[in-house]
Amino acid sequence: MKLRLSPQTLSVLDAFLDAPKEWRYGYDISRDTGLKSGTLYPILMRMAERKLLETSWETVEEGKPPRHLYRLTPDGMQFTREHRRSRATGLRRAALGEAKG
Repeated sequence: MKLRLSPQTLSVLDAFLDAPKEWRYGYDISRDTGLKSGTLYPILMRMAERKLLETSWETVEEGKPPRHLYRLTPDGMQFTREHRRSRATGLRRAALGEAKG
């Protein structure tokens, strides 16, 4: 599964791992990651297209606009955890390399 893992995408993935089964609003993800909507929503759309996220529209009270909700799919959880592990391994290797040099 090819997904560009920019620092911003990694930040979004990490935000979902804080509560992987919970539905999240884009606004909350933006607040947690510090990403603006022009960066965040394209990332969320790419993740949803690759079946890493499921999306839903919130049922709303009259007079309030509906809001989109996101949460990791089982594949998304696995993908995110694998990339977190590989990043941690890479960081440990880099730190060991620096310590040797």
